Amino acid sequence: MSTDKMDKQGWLKRNIIPLLTLLLVIAITSGVFFCYQNFPDKFDQLKNYGYLGAFLISLILNATVILPAGNFIVLFTLGGVLPLPVVVGLAGGAGAAIGEMTGYVAGYSGRAMVVKQGKIYARLEHEVRRWGAVTIFVLALVPLAFDLVGIAAGALRFPLWKFILFCWLGRTILYIIIALFGAWGLEIILPYLG
Repeated sequence: MSTDKMDKQGWLKRNIIPLLTLLLVIAITSGVFFCYQNFPDKFDQLKNYGYLGAFLISLILNATVILPAGNFIVLFTLGGVLPLPVVVGLAGGAGAAIGEMTGYVAGYSGRAMVVKQGKIYARLEHEVRRWGAVTIFVLALVPLAFDLVGIAAGALRFPLWKFILFCWLGRTILYIIIALFGAWGLEIILPYLG
């Protein structure tokens, strides 16, 4: 193979493929956000699928990058109405870990394009670089801003399997707590409703 052809393939791998991947992530995020804003009743219908609905809602709403789309109210409600709130949390955590891969892929593919001037992003990248899995786990327990952690992990080439594992662990614990609060809240409210 000639040097020119190898240079073109290298350029393609370094520039076009990451750009196309980043555009795909943007398209997925925009599509989910558009559907969520314009067809909220379709998302509400997912609740009817029980534990599978918890998984799908978490998957879809965690696939958005940066855009605010939360699933806590749905998981809280499902935790109150389904017989096993812990399973709601487990299903939601699995969906969240898969959905959060969009942030990771955005950082991984757009490494050169990631805006590193922001103080929050710079701090998160520093923490992911320094503490790795511990940072991912702890911040997955926090309801907001996890997308930036995924972007930082991808940009730093943190191993994908570790990212998914520790994201799943943190999100699962968070979602189990939310579902249990839903179950306990329903138990407290029902006697007053008659």
